[in-house]
Amino acid sequence: MLNYKKVLFLLSFGLMYSFTYAQQLNYNKEEPTDFMRSNGKIFVVMAVAIVIVLGLFIYLINLDRKIKKLEKDKTG
Repeated sequence: MLNYKKVLFLLSFGLMYSFTYAQQLNYNKEEPTDFMRSNGKIFVVMAVAIVIVLGLFIYLINLDRKIKKLEKDKTG
């Protein structure tokens, strides 16, 4: 259980860092993402990417729990 807390802790700080870094971008520069940012679609893309990554982490954590349970039942 302690490992899951560490992973969630690091993930939360990683997300906080990415959000604070995203706010420091120079909007005066001409970037390829200006089109997405002007339409407000960049936030949708970021939200979808975060949901996918979180879904993968949750799936892996559940899979790890099931495997540990099967190993415990088989040996004990």
